[in-house]
Amino acid sequence: MKPFESHLAAALDRIDQRDERRSLRAATPQDGGRLLRDGAVLVDFSSNDYLGLSRHPLLAQRSAEWALAHGAGSAASRLVTGTQPLHLAVEEKIARFKGKEAALLFPSGWHCNAAVLAALLRAAPGAALFTDRLIHGSLHAGAAAHRQIRFRHNDLGHLAELLARAEGPKIIVTESVFSMDGDRADVAALADLARAHDAFLYVDEAHATGVLGPQGRGLTHGLDVDLVMGTFSKALGCMGAYVAGSRLLIDYLVNACGGFIFSTAPSPAMLGAIDAALDLVPDMEAERAVLADHGAFFRESLQGAGIATADSSTQIVPVIVGDAGAALALAQDLGAQGMLAVAIRPPTVPPGTSRLRVALHANHARADVAALAQAIAARIGR
Repeated sequence: MKPFESHLAAALDRIDQRDERRSLRAATPQDGGRLLRDGAVLVDFSSNDYLGLSRHPLLAQRSAEWALAHGAGSAASRLVTGTQPLHLAVEEKIARFKGKEAALLFPSGWHCNAAVLAALLRAAPGAALFTDRLIHGSLHAGAAAHRQIRFRHNDLGHLAELLARAEGPKIIVTESVFSMDGDRADVAALADLARAHDAFLYVDEAHATGVLGPQGRGLTHGLDVDLVMGTFSKALGCMGAYVAGSRLLIDYLVNACGGFIFSTAPSPAMLGAIDAALDLVPDMEAERAVLADHGAFFRESLQGAGIATADSSTQIVPVIVGDAGAALALAQDLGAQGMLAVAIRPPTVPPGTSRLRVALHANHARADVAALAQAIAARIGR
């Protein structure tokens, strides 16, 4: 072992002692909300493929067609030669879908949040930054060089008090659907509060895009939200992320966001899949209705067994266990019964709140959802 590797080994040992060690395990997606892992077919309650689009033939077909027609890669960053007409057309389509003047593509959601928030804060170095306590780690990464004023989760009264004491530029950052608890922000009230205090409002719609709002356009649709961020890797079934807002905002990011300026442009194959998903999602009302019904049924089933589901009101339903080891044991037991519900542990969630984060899909059968609820209730119900 090389000298520095002893520090890596010691760090891994500490992770082991907290029951927080992770490892990579191959899984092959299957139809019907299932996947193949270690030779067993499991019902997948962990991925974010909420509408089942990751295996939709139109996405695969258009991805392949655009790769064959335009090449496997874009070969450069967007400000060099990487911007193809495809990029501009897809961005225009996203902007229309989100009801904004303009949009900009990014390689992934993490990359997008970390790069965009940092760029915004550089535009107004003295800005007061207000963040919900449960925002995603990518947003914390974007704010790493800036002091955060953190308001209690979804507590707009607390946020109003903090805003009233601040002077100068103000930025509010939140999510419309929170990825670990499955609850929603009151985006309309947030927008009103932002306007009352002349604050810039940044809303991460990663888990709402495609699922909630009119035609799946998200909870920000039709509201005065300055920056809407979202991903294509969840309900839209492919890869990448976007921000949408005013033309001035997008022009600024093109010129000042290092994560955009220095990244190779998204590939034609990636753009083809996004384009196909944007064609399909507005007409998937039946799938959205099934997904909402699955969520209500699953929550009612768990609550009937005395199991709390936090404030979930979406396709994401947390089963909070508390101890990391206990969460791992529950996940392992469900796996033995043919159901994959991965244990989520610190640092992804706060200490003492380890959980199964159940992600429901529109292509799950009701019997699959009922079986999961019954298995959890048998293990930890009252």
